[in-house]
Amino acid sequence: MTGDVAVLGVGMHPWGKWGRSFVEYGVAAARAALADAGLDWRDVGSVVGADTVRGGYPGYVAGATFAKALGWQGARVASVYAACASGAQALATARAQILAGLAEVVLVVGADAAPKGFFRPAGGDRPDDPDWLRFRILGATNPVYFGLYARRRMAIHGDTPDDFARVKVKNAAMGVLNPFARYRDAVTAEQVAASPVVADPLRLLDICATSDGGAAVVLAGLEFARRHGPADPVRIRAVSTVTPRFPNTVVDLPDIATDSAAAVDPPGEPFRRSIARAAYEEAGIGPEDLSLAEVYDLSTALELQWYEDLALCGEGEGAKLLRDGATALGGRIPVNVSGGLASFGEAVPAQAIAQVCELTRQLRGEAGHRQVAGARVGVSANQGLFGHGSAVVVVR
Repeated sequence: MTGDVAVLGVGMHPWGKWGRSFVEYGVAAARAALADAGLDWRDVGSVVGADTVRGGYPGYVAGATFAKALGWQGARVASVYAACASGAQALATARAQILAGLAEVVLVVGADAAPKGFFRPAGGDRPDDPDWLRFRILGATNPVYFGLYARRRMAIHGDTPDDFARVKVKNAAMGVLNPFARYRDAVTAEQVAASPVVADPLRLLDICATSDGGAAVVLAGLEFARRHGPADPVRIRAVSTVTPRFPNTVVDLPDIATDSAAAVDPPGEPFRRSIARAAYEEAGIGPEDLSLAEVYDLSTALELQWYEDLALCGEGEGAKLLRDGATALGGRIPVNVSGGLASFGEAVPAQAIAQVCELTRQLRGEAGHRQVAGARVGVSANQGLFGHGSAVVVVR
């Protein structure tokens, strides 16, 4: 049995700081996705919501929350929380329901209303929560981690602040062309260098913001798609949600220490690289088959790391790949032609879904001035806290 499911519709609510409920953003995205699919809300057999921890009780039951807001009609419902991987796990849940025959059409929705500034832990004392510990004991906010990781790349691979600035310049140029992006102004390397230092060596323009926003996709089985949609729909072929392997010898949020490798040899590949490999193996493709990639650029330095983890180049060669223009629009393997989180900011439950929206538009040839010529295969990567893998392979 094929593992493919069809992407019949995609929709988004623009990213920004709108000051309204996450439900409003999610419903707008859902209605846009249904309209794009040419389907009615009553055609949906299941709703899978990606949870937000900032929406109170309704946020933790996002599937039912969106179903209620759209109008109770008896659909199955599920809610998923996996931090930044929530959207990918919601897609995996929807895909499994379709392949299991539990529903013909599934609506996947993620939306968030983020706080001003960087993310902080939820209230209360939770000394068994590593996320709480790294905030309260170490004071290690997300930008601190981003800065440490940038320093690691500088020390090991020789990356420079100029390399990091090039990532921002590239992604901002794409954000200008994306009507859903929050930041739609071109940025120069000089502007990056002149922006305030947040976590040395990273400056304000090296780090993504926190944002409000929403994204949705309508998935269906291939038989349903052939009866009601295009003859050759965009398809999701793989969803990787793997976890790390012991011992994990590279610091990764929210953990504040690595495992010892004194008694057990470390695995042959780090966690993020295993996420990509699992997606490639499930899809039966390799990095050489890709037309484009959408990756999790929480910081400019982290985008360079994803180049290597996705095997777009060898270890330590990410900055060279960027300098050569390979990851720009028109290059060998364009990355973040949506504008990335640099242009959108983080709306946590929505961002992995938004990546699939971009890949779908690209593979349909509907991306306008951001269009990657002849796009046929795309991959997204969007890791979540606590060891949640997140990668999706989309094909046409």
